[in-house]
Amino acid sequence: MGERLPAVKDRDLVRVLKKIGFEFFRAGKGSHEIYRRASDGRHAVIPRHAGQDLKRRTLTSILTDAGLSIEDLRRLLKS
Repeated sequence: MGERLPAVKDRDLVRVLKKIGFEFFRAGKGSHEIYRRASDGRHAVIPRHAGQDLKRRTLTSILTDAGLSIEDLRRLLKS
């Protein structure tokens, strides 16, 4: 069985993405923001809903898009 995802708020995930080179690219539809990393062209769409933890499936999808593992996320959240 896979490792369990931590509960993460949107602002914390944005902070992690910025640490690994992602920058705000543009606003998406509704309350979503798109972040892009110029070095490899990866992008991640982050739903911005104040005060709520991201849903686990949404977080899994964002991590896949960003090329991060759960362990990478945990390490970056601590630093």
